[in-house]
Amino acid sequence: MKELKLTPELAANQFGALAHETRLTVFRAVMSAGPDGVSAGDLADQAQVTPSNLSAHLTVLVSAGLLHVRKEGRRRFYSATLPAVSGLLNFLIVECCDGNPEICDLAVSDLNGLQKAAC
Repeated sequence: MKELKLTPELAANQFGALAHETRLTVFRAVMSAGPDGVSAGDLADQAQVTPSNLSAHLTVLVSAGLLHVRKEGRRRFYSATLPAVSGLLNFLIVECCDGNPEICDLAVSDLNGLQKAAC
């Protein structure tokens, strides 16, 4: 999986897309669903929003490059764009710590601990 190198402008756009409670809830549900994704109907139920409200939030997340959509008949399934997510995390942790690797090492080790606890 190729990680995307972000510009500050694109990173700000992606963080902005996540800076809304409903979109963050939707994004977390999609990440939890794994590579097969989750249907729009299931996402609406999980986020407790109407389909039209959800559609607006999904449009923002897809436009930011964080999610992609797969159509199967009349249904739409959303999954995370993992290279974009990886690029965003890399931007936040590695690039923002440029010139101060000990901070980066600390942040990454904390993430590794969280990852192990979540599995």
